[in-house]
Amino acid sequence: MAPKKRPETQKTSEIVLRPRNKRSRSPRELEPEAKKLCAKGSGPSRRGDSDCLWAGLAGPQILPPCRSIVRTLHQHKLGRASWPSVQQGLQQSFLHTLDSYRILQKAAPFDRRATSLAWHPTHPSTVAVGSKGGDIMLWNFGIKDKPTFIKGIGAGGSITGLKFNPLNTNQFYASSMEGTTRLQDFKGNILRVFASSDTINIWFCSLDVSASSRMVVTGDNVGNVILLNMDGKELWNLRMHKKKVTHVALNPCCDWFLATASVDQTVKIWDLRQVRGKASFLYSLPHRHPVNAACFSPDGARLLTTDQKSEIRIYSASQWDCPLGLIPHPHRHFQHLTPIKAAWHPRYNLIVVGRYPDPNFKSCTPYEMRTIDVFDGNSGKMMCQLYDPESSGISSLNEFNPMGDTLASAMGYHILIWSQEEARTRK
Repeated sequence: MAPKKRPETQKTSEIVLRPRNKRSRSPRELEPEAKKLCAKGSGPSRRGDSDCLWAGLAGPQILPPCRSIVRTLHQHKLGRASWPSVQQGLQQSFLHTLDSYRILQKAAPFDRRATSLAWHPTHPSTVAVGSKGGDIMLWNFGIKDKPTFIKGIGAGGSITGLKFNPLNTNQFYASSMEGTTRLQDFKGNILRVFASSDTINIWFCSLDVSASSRMVVTGDNVGNVILLNMDGKELWNLRMHKKKVTHVALNPCCDWFLATASVDQTVKIWDLRQVRGKASFLYSLPHRHPVNAACFSPDGARLLTTDQKSEIRIYSASQWDCPLGLIPHPHRHFQHLTPIKAAWHPRYNLIVVGRYPDPNFKSCTPYEMRTIDVFDGNSGKMMCQLYDPESSGISSLNEFNPMGDTLASAMGYHILIWSQEEARTRK
């Protein structure tokens, strides 16, 4: 399909660098007014969260003093420490740094809420964000230049999925309520339309891309999933779910392995080499509520699912059809809120997810805050909670960059960048 021009490309409006004087206070100083939850405590802060299938899940955990990573690596080199113990030491060291994370920068470029987020695969300070109005922002917060801004169509143009092109990072794939899944560049040019609906009643809700297999997969609001190659050739188009497909994910280490999530309260796992119809799935994982997301871990060995109520589940490759653990967590669905999705840390076995306090949730406490929660992927224990009293909205999307040292959050109209960079600058 011949390239065509998107409406317009311009520079975004509001980018705010957090003033240091307001954030120079320590977490302890903020504790009375904001109940800073990253701080280590002497006991659980959420009694009901211990109902997790893992024994002993509680509030933010007390971390032992961090051992020297250099010493641990030396012990490993001498054969006195196993690699898992080295990984655990690195993760423990990272968790200690989370206590110093602050909002480094904040942007509010959209006139509608943010709906999708993707980190640049090789530039750790560059993130792309899509909005409900179809706007897309490419933001390199490490430089002073204003972000690139692509204007959307407005109502009905919501960006539901966003992925950088792994073969050319000056381009990106996007699925939208506009009724297309497309490849375009950051000048606003549409380079190829991979899928298009002929009616306003059908739109695309999810997207994933594999560089190694050169595949593009997208799901729509009536349960169809389409597999294409990167040349745009459709390989199959099948109805795999009874209702909207909210998320599609290709396994990063085994790209013929596909997970699909749906509001029909199921997550299904497929072998792309053997798909013949809706009954050809390898596993069907029933949930008690509609499902927002199903994400494979970076090593491909685990699957993380987020429902639309109060459950986060972890499944393991050793037994896909039975959850390894279940984490009770309030993140209920609301029509005017971007669906909350839990995500993996790219380097450690950690899970990050935004909290939407629910008075009907078992462990809800008075004046509970809208924190960003970090869980251990092995034990299911909550390790840390991030909170800024000046940005106290619900963070629906939270993802660490590929380096794992910076967190981007989509909170309504705002994009927040969390880092310990400010703490280092003050020293």
